[in-house]
Amino acid sequence: MTLNKIIEELELETVYGGTGLDADVSRGYASDLLSDVIANTQKGDIWVTMQIHPNIAAVASMKELSGIVIINGRRPQTETLEKAEEENIPVMVSRLPAFELIGRLYKLGITGIGKNA
Repeated sequence: MTLNKIIEELELETVYGGTGLDADVSRGYASDLLSDVIANTQKGDIWVTMQIHPNIAAVASMKELSGIVIINGRRPQTETLEKAEEENIPVMVSRLPAFELIGRLYKLGITGIGKNA
């Protein structure tokens, strides 16, 4: 499923899209600890977090993630959007809490298990 389709289906607000909105999303991951995301995500994952600081864009770029969804209607810092643009990492905002958003991602077929597992 593409990031664009997820944005449409879940009514996410795209705060930075760049050229990555057509990216395929392979699976999902939820965490607020950057070290956990570094250790456990895979290329193509969509990351669900409440973090809003610039390091989320740097980690997403390093791990080649499809995008970041910030929950609870939280807004990314200006520096975060600048870093997302620099790294071309899509950043979306959801008004939903993590539990609800992840459930909806799951209903769309996005799981935490890779296709080769």
